[in-house]
Amino acid sequence: MSDIKEFESVERILKKLPPEDYENVRRVLYGKATREIDVSEKAKHLSEKYAIELVSCGFDSKEEELRSPRIVRVGLFQHKIPIPTWSPMKEMREAMYQMARDVLEVAYRGGVNVFCFQEAWNMPFAFCTREKHPWCEYAEDAQHGPTTRFLSELASRYNMVIISPILERDSVHGNTIWNTAVVIDNHGDYLGKHRKNHIPRVGDFNESTYYLEGNTGHPVFETQFGKIAVNICYGRHHPLNWLAFGINGAEIVFNPSATVGELSEPLWGIEARNAAIANSYFTCAINRVGTEEFKNEFTSGNGLPAHRDFGHFYGSSYVAAPDGSRSPGLSRTKNGLLIAEFDLNLCRQVADVWGFQMTQRLDMYAELLDKATTHDFKPQVVTKTTEL
Repeated sequence: MSDIKEFESVERILKKLPPEDYENVRRVLYGKATREIDVSEKAKHLSEKYAIELVSCGFDSKEEELRSPRIVRVGLFQHKIPIPTWSPMKEMREAMYQMARDVLEVAYRGGVNVFCFQEAWNMPFAFCTREKHPWCEYAEDAQHGPTTRFLSELASRYNMVIISPILERDSVHGNTIWNTAVVIDNHGDYLGKHRKNHIPRVGDFNESTYYLEGNTGHPVFETQFGKIAVNICYGRHHPLNWLAFGINGAEIVFNPSATVGELSEPLWGIEARNAAIANSYFTCAINRVGTEEFKNEFTSGNGLPAHRDFGHFYGSSYVAAPDGSRSPGLSRTKNGLLIAEFDLNLCRQVADVWGFQMTQRLDMYAELLDKATTHDFKPQVVTKTTEL
């Protein structure tokens, strides 16, 4: 792991402002303030023991007369790889599994109902290297593979829905590989999977060397704790991807990611929050953290010297609500667990106020998109005619 110096978090810098200035800036940047929630002393103690930054907050909503509150606690976990990238795979897997045991215990003590790991959480994010060996060996069966079996037992033990983004090996279809999120319900049963819809081809994100665009559509998983969906990493740059999960009824959309500062950090705090606003649901953005170095050098196709690291994964995981408010972010440099509590009734409350779903024109968009997919499409451009 690299010792490159990075600043801790945006929040820490903002808090250096005078209190009144801070409150005004926070209100504009983050919306309505979140509230403190009760988290057990046991959870706090364990987070210190396991060196996991623990941040918690709650979002307010109005009490309704005819509907009971639908209170949910989500847990977002960002982490560094615990041992060097070139470590033997069995050692890496066991180190990752131990970290998962630790954080899931903290999440359970913190009252978490739905927990989400970062993208490809149980391996180095090695797709920058373009090497097939050994990285393809991390791919495993989505339903019956070792990681799903391992997490199923913990999901059942803790009565917790777990979202596990992994590298999937599809043995039924030619042993192809996919970037996949597995959803395990709170009884420990495999509920389903979603394959990443949009694959980047930018910078060191050489993911199409390993897998291509997913073929599972935009599934929404109905759980005891609400209807959830998973928009994996690069899909957050595509507004229609977010829209489709909303059309299918999602109330919470998780965005497990692995993205680096130089490329995307100015976009990070905007995209998931904007999606929450536009689609009247909660979004949970989770990013990998740390700088991962690899044994062999690789190039980026930009004329610069070969290098051994991808860049700094800047963490900063956060939750956004449909009213535009958002949680504090986790650290840019540390392993962290963000626990957020909210009432799913807020989704409809905000939709009633803003009317985005009522005023959207899906019929008009569908007509244009249908035309735009044809080879002889002509854009609707109005030009000035020259009078003779």
